[in-house]
Amino acid sequence: MTKNAQPYRIYCSGPLFSPEERGLMESIASRLEQAGYRTFLPHRDGLEPHVLAMANDPRGTLPGLRDVGTLVNRAIFALDIYQVLEGCDALVFNMNGRVPDEGGVAETAVAFAGGKPLVIYKDDARTKFLGADNCMVTGLSRTFSKVNGLDEIVPELARIMEAARAEGPSPYRDNPPPQVRRVLSLGRKVWNVMETFRFFGEPLEGSRKLVDKIAGLCRKAVEAGQA
Repeated sequence: MTKNAQPYRIYCSGPLFSPEERGLMESIASRLEQAGYRTFLPHRDGLEPHVLAMANDPRGTLPGLRDVGTLVNRAIFALDIYQVLEGCDALVFNMNGRVPDEGGVAETAVAFAGGKPLVIYKDDARTKFLGADNCMVTGLSRTFSKVNGLDEIVPELARIMEAARAEGPSPYRDNPPPQVRRVLSLGRKVWNVMETFRFFGEPLEGSRKLVDKIAGLCRKAVEAGQA
């Protein structure tokens, strides 16, 4: 359960658009943390909570601020891809919902392509095809399977991670395509900015200073053709 004396970090992916959805994601993260893992929960650890406070600000429709919003969207994408492929060792995807969360499907597909161990969780009876889930999603688990209870996540994750260790590291991790390398580089820089803010005790949530700093970082990357 450790890597280089540090607990493995698990990316918790899934819908985050209501208190109930966020509560379930926090329950999944809590189960993993109680088992000794570290977790990355986007609405807790990512950029999302630090920009959501400004999301409904009517000033966001002004041209200058709209441009900032576009740049911050790039930063959210880059940071989450960085965490899936580099910052975390495995992923748990909460597939609950009338249809699976779009962002969660993208993150899970990236984890699959990067050779990351992953577990799909679902206890929602709604399905796409007469009682069966879309195989293009369940197939990302490699076994076309999912777990149905919160108590099943940790043992299934341990089993999948052990199987992945036996296979050895994916060559994709050390040699991703150029576009992925550029996204990872930007995501790494965004994370470093956030860690610097935390180190100096500066506020993150709703911080215009943080948003401006990251927007400037993304603008430079776009202008240099690095994003």
